[in-house]
Amino acid sequence: MKYVLDTHTWIWWQMNPKKLSPKVQTLLATLHRYEELLLSAISPWEFSKLIEKGRLGISCNPEEWISEALAMPKLRLIPLTPAIAYRSTSLPQPFHGDPGDQIIVATAREENATILTKDKLIQGYSYVRTLW
Repeated sequence: MKYVLDTHTWIWWQMNPKKLSPKVQTLLATLHRYEELLLSAISPWEFSKLIEKGRLGISCNPEEWISEALAMPKLRLIPLTPAIAYRSTSLPQPFHGDPGDQIIVATAREENATILTKDKLIQGYSYVRTLW
């Protein structure tokens, strides 16, 4: 099975894995439990915006942090393709207006993957599978 990491899941896995649910911790700690982990190209941007806004602090160079966090086993960065960009704007309604979440959901739908997320708005969206 393939899983898309929501931005907070990706960050927490690298910085504070105890913030992840027990299910997600177990899944991510055991390579044979998943085929592939996916990360939307929007997530490094969201990470960078959190630093810019002072909502996230790190003690190393952000570009180095991103590079190391992308080197996780079985992780594939999914580019923001024209198809995903369009589909993020035409998701079945109702869905909220956060562009990052729209792109992550469209990525999961495009890749037929489950999203690992604590976000209740994404969890409540019936057009995508989630796990927490």
